[in-house]
Amino acid sequence: MNAFKKTLAVTSLVLTLPIIATSANAFETSANVTLTTDYKFRGISQTDTSGAVQGGFDIAFDNGFYVGTWGSNVDFAKSLELDYYGGYGGDITENLSFDVGYIYYDYPGTADTQRTFESVEDDYAELYGSLSFADATVGFAYSDDFYLETGEMWYVYGDYSFSLPYEISLDLHYGYSSFEYDSDDSDVKDAERAFLTDGEDAYSDYSITLGKSWQGLDFALSWIDTDLDDDECFDSNICDSSVVFSVSKSL
Repeated sequence: MNAFKKTLAVTSLVLTLPIIATSANAFETSANVTLTTDYKFRGISQTDTSGAVQGGFDIAFDNGFYVGTWGSNVDFAKSLELDYYGGYGGDITENLSFDVGYIYYDYPGTADTQRTFESVEDDYAELYGSLSFADATVGFAYSDDFYLETGEMWYVYGDYSFSLPYEISLDLHYGYSSFEYDSDDSDVKDAERAFLTDGEDAYSDYSITLGKSWQGLDFALSWIDTDLDDDECFDSNICDSSVVFSVSKSL
């Protein structure tokens, strides 16, 4: 699916769901803004280990549907990422809940990135889903054509949250990414489009986060790392372990 068709699909979702929901259900809107010392996505820095300003806007309907958008500065793709998403979530039992949806990652102004053999798209889409039981969550994301048209991608993860004294939270995360192409692909064109280097086509990311809300602000201090070594990452700095501090405000 090309970028134009993907955009139409997301636009259709955003326009249609509110019409369906508002016919019989109320809705709530919310927004958020975050300042962070680094924007790490699945363990890899998107800002070359520099700071980021991020924000989002969401509409949630009483019947479980929701739509939203989120953005951040990045260190590639002309410095901007905009995400558009829509989904459906709810409770299965008192302690068990679910969430499924579609997200489109947009990099405005860089619909095509010229490579040696062809122009490839920065934009891509994912389907996602998760199950939460008490303080634990397991989930996945799937793209049929990941960033820079690198083929299929699967991401699976698990999260667990603990409540500590003084209303501090401790959040543990583990994720595993698997890609269709690796840099040892026999097709030179595919090798040029490999997401990782040195023949790698998968990696793990993990993090430990302390969180605390105070005076209407949400503070988070995270240690984030991957199992990639210097030869397996395009830039070792963006895959190295680091401590990230962020301050968020819900509006």
